[in-house]
Amino acid sequence: MKLRTVAAATLVLTCSAIGQLAHAQQPQAAGATAPAVKAVDENTAAIQKTASAFTDAFNRGDAKAVAALWTAGGEYVDESGNEHAGQAAIESCYADFFKANPGASLALVIDSVRFVSPTVAIEDGHTVLTLPPAGASTSSDYSVVHSKVDGRWLMASVREARTDGGTAHEHIADLQWLIGSWTAEDEGVTTKSQCQWIGDKSFVERKYTTKAADGVETSGVQIIGWNAQAGHVQSWNFGADGSFAVGVWTPTEGGWQATVSGVTVDGATTSAINRLQRLDDNAYSWQSVDRSLDATSLPDSDEVIVRRNVKK
Repeated sequence: MKLRTVAAATLVLTCSAIGQLAHAQQPQAAGATAPAVKAVDENTAAIQKTASAFTDAFNRGDAKAVAALWTAGGEYVDESGNEHAGQAAIESCYADFFKANPGASLALVIDSVRFVSPTVAIEDGHTVLTLPPAGASTSSDYSVVHSKVDGRWLMASVREARTDGGTAHEHIADLQWLIGSWTAEDEGVTTKSQCQWIGDKSFVERKYTTKAADGVETSGVQIIGWNAQAGHVQSWNFGADGSFAVGVWTPTEGGWQATVSGVTVDGATTSAINRLQRLDDNAYSWQSVDRSLDATSLPDSDEVIVRRNVKK
């Protein structure tokens, strides 16, 4: 068995937006007349219909239909602060995103809808964006200004903000136990690795060398850090032979799991789920499951114990 991680899920810069509506919370003033309440109900339902149409168009990957739900001079400001003004620019933004992320899906929960005039409403809530193939999800807060144009509610302004907080180091601080020098041996294969903090502790760098039973050596470097755009811990792996990989990391009880895919030097695609389970301060287990090479399934690897090199 080779103790070499296969990895790489495409790192994308998303252009996210508003999607599926749950139940809108409507403000109701005490003593409001029945006709006024009915008007608010009808307008809320119309806003729900507009946003539901947006969700359907987004999940179909239809950029033209998405942009048509904005006013002609509408604006979209994403969580990175990028501004897209006008339907043409908004359509182009979503077209690029759908091309890079086929199969992406979006869901939305409304926190409030407030009517500031008969033709203007403000909607606040949060979204969950799920990207294939790893199925990683990220969440954002949003605020929408709706404008009633010719009897139809359209989005005049959409602004998003990432809900995740904290510094890059805080998101990966749990990897402190990984810092140090490690060795693993299995069926004549020896892997040595050295892990250290880099970038003011914003990333972990892992340099490794694997020596097979026949004496052939391979080496590489892996960088692990917080991907603020995607909202998850991510690894970037580069082999000395030209192979590369990216993995999406999620914490588990006592360890981490990385959903990874990549490309070999020959152009073959790889994928796997790698599991790291901390045993104590000086040992952790490693196993790779659900592995494939060019869509052909491979057997799971053995579980290997990786031990810290302790100075005597």
